Amino acid sequence: MTIKPTVRIAGGKLVVKERTILTDVPENVVATSGEAVEGVFLGAVFDEESSRHVVRLGKLQDVRFLACFRFKLWWMAQKMGENGRDVPLETQFLLVETKEDHPDEENIAYTVFLPLIEGPFKACLQGNDGDELELCLESGDNDTLASAFTHSVYISSGSDPFATIHEAMKAVKMHLGTFKLRDEKKLPDIVDYFGWCTWDAFYQEVNQQGVEAGLQSLTSGGAPPKFVIIDDGWQSVAGDEEKQQQQQELGQPQLLRLTGVKENAKFQTEDPKIGIENIVKIAKEKYGLKSVYVWHAITGYWGGVRPGVKEMGEYDSAMQYPKVCNGVMENEPGWKTDALAVQGLGLVNPKNVYKFYNELHSYLRSAGVDGVKVDAQCILETLGAGLGGRVELTKQYHLALDASVARNFADNGCIACMSHNLESLYCSKQTAIVRASDDFFPRDPVSHTIHIAAVAYNTVFLGEVMQPDWDMFHSVHPAAEYHGSARALSGGSVYVSDKPGKHNFDLLRKLVLPDGTILRARFPGRPTKDCLFTDPTRDGVSLLKIWNMNKYSGVLGVYNCQGASWNSVERKNTFHQATISTEPITGYIKGGDVHLISETALDENWDGKVALYSYMKGSITILPYDVAVPVSLKVLEHEILTVTPVKILAPGSSFAPLGLVDMFNGGGAIQGLKYEEGENGVVYLEVKGCGRFGAYSLTKPKKCTIGSSAVDFEYDLASGLLALNLEEMPLEHEKVHYIVIEL
Repeated sequence: MTIKPTVRIAGGKLVVKERTILTDVPENVVATSGEAVEGVFLGAVFDEESSRHVVRLGKLQDVRFLACFRFKLWWMAQKMGENGRDVPLETQFLLVETKEDHPDEENIAYTVFLPLIEGPFKACLQGNDGDELELCLESGDNDTLASAFTHSVYISSGSDPFATIHEAMKAVKMHLGTFKLRDEKKLPDIVDYFGWCTWDAFYQEVNQQGVEAGLQSLTSGGAPPKFVIIDDGWQSVAGDEEKQQQQQELGQPQLLRLTGVKENAKFQTEDPKIGIENIVKIAKEKYGLKSVYVWHAITGYWGGVRPGVKEMGEYDSAMQYPKVCNGVMENEPGWKTDALAVQGLGLVNPKNVYKFYNELHSYLRSAGVDGVKVDAQCILETLGAGLGGRVELTKQYHLALDASVARNFADNGCIACMSHNLESLYCSKQTAIVRASDDFFPRDPVSHTIHIAAVAYNTVFLGEVMQPDWDMFHSVHPAAEYHGSARALSGGSVYVSDKPGKHNFDLLRKLVLPDGTILRARFPGRPTKDCLFTDPTRDGVSLLKIWNMNKYSGVLGVYNCQGASWNSVERKNTFHQATISTEPITGYIKGGDVHLISETALDENWDGKVALYSYMKGSITILPYDVAVPVSLKVLEHEILTVTPVKILAPGSSFAPLGLVDMFNGGGAIQGLKYEEGENGVVYLEVKGCGRFGAYSLTKPKKCTIGSSAVDFEYDLASGLLALNLEEMPLEHEKVHYIVIEL
């Protein structure tokens, strides 16, 4: 018997699970089977060698898709559509939904298209006006040519979208051998702690006094940061003095370049031998921080390393002028007059880049620094001319960066930023944290709904390779709770960039425990399955739902993100009046929106009932996991729900723990759970943190004990809400409170 592959080209069609996805596939498109039956690689053969090729893959019509595309050189955003013409330029991830005649869940297939790097070429997808899906291949170097490609796109399919993506990424990792998946990497400890970043507090005016003021301010208010990122502004930089007049005539800002690996005068003390080490010691010894990170660009600084500087001569930097690819230029036309394009960048010779990173990082390590935020990574793709092309240059830099981080920062201390191109993602085996979207812009009202949608949808792709970082935010801001609650769902770091003295500690207490730890969810937060192909920023009717998991519960966030998005005509983020409304939008939520909720049920005979706890209302609803209830939200409103399987302990006795109910992800506090069945049942819990602990109980408990002491509790007969106070943090040697509830 011959087994047909799940994905194949037959009769000019791309067929997935016996369904046609693409029609009119050209003859020069070739398919190569992957090791798994479920997947296939696509490539193409051309008549002539070139550094850039575009080939039609076939017509894509009457489906639903999610595309993650680069709307800027540095960043991706999401776009939904139904036909090939809707696929944006620079699409790096495409998920397609197809249904048979009966739209039951069993009849839905999810097909993922993953453009790859092949040799020195990078692939991406795009659509044309004829609804054809196109493959674009570019080397970024006029002398780096090819005419035949066999493994430029990987295509795989399955019935579970999240599992399908994960398995496809595993296949790509095995094929390329140039990167690792998120769950194979060491996550830095900062993800489990609250932090502070200096950027929005000071921008480039940051100094040692400002850093200490921020740490003191947060610590004294009861939200002690355990890590700090000293962002741009600490390095020794200078402009090109000889070009200053020319830049002024062009109305351009002066582009600064790195002139030394050590700190500038703002971080130097009276003793010239003690520089940034001073504030690192203050942070750790006076304020109890566990980690200090500092910022640098992947090329050293925004303008690179300044050529001709004696102290930097060994790195052999030379001026390169960025050449932006066609797709990025179409999406971001401002590159034509960008300061980098006009003034150029001092690029360290790739042969010397490990030496550069190692000397920078070893100096920082000697000062007690624990890691680096490495920014502007996508710029490398524009600098490959004469150096083997965009992929080769990026590969060389990332090999050097990985090696230096491994040598100098024991906790794998590296955050990737402005790095949403495939070269950066597929050429790094070490970096485990990646910024998930464009910045949090505190003074740009159009950005806030866009930000929440972008981090969630980008995480569908990015979260397979690294832990997405949903960025800092301000705790004093009109959208502070909107942003803060989303960070609690993200599965990544939670940190603010408040100015010293400007903090909302009531909000921070919903995110941070008194010891500076957070209640981090287990996975990268992602949109629920029914939100993958609806557009919560543009369609005027959809809410965005984001799910994640804790050890014994799920968490579900619901956000109204309507009214603003990237405008493909104006090539920027704008409000769109047609979908801005002061009226609430109604959507529907169910326990099953938490994709893996059944995995938290400690009963193989679980009947499917869950407790839904509304953070905003403080109310409990008990219902089957597949039964939906309405939720209505206005723009910039949100709701957080804890979802816990209900355990039946005896006839007339059932229970579901909720966690610290005054925190956004309160279910993350539950570290241990055991049920003892009997006449009424006993529940044994291990809970970290302090505050109001809540649970659902069908009957009023007979007794609640914390440690060896019986404690008072409140019980609401109508709702079944049980609440008791954990007044103090657990003893340090115990880590958790031991709670026993006799039903």
